[in-house]
Amino acid sequence: MSTVELIVHTFRLGDVDDPDLYAGEPLYDWQHSEAGEWIMKNAVEVPIWSRVPSPDYFGYTYVVRAVLREGDAVFYQLKYGNK
Repeated sequence: MSTVELIVHTFRLGDVDDPDLYAGEPLYDWQHSEAGEWIMKNAVEVPIWSRVPSPDYFGYTYVVRAVLREGDAVFYQLKYGNK
């Protein structure tokens, strides 16, 4: 079984005192969206998120990555990708 790691969601957050606390709501909202629910159900392992300082934006970019089987990755990109 071949797997692929995809970035399945990104969002930006301004410069706040506790960015991970403020990231909770957008992460929750995505996880309960149609695409997020599909990822949570079909990912090979639990998706992970990371916080990256944004040099062009005074804040942070959050990135959610998921490992999917190749066929599921193609399906995801065709149905939910680039929206």
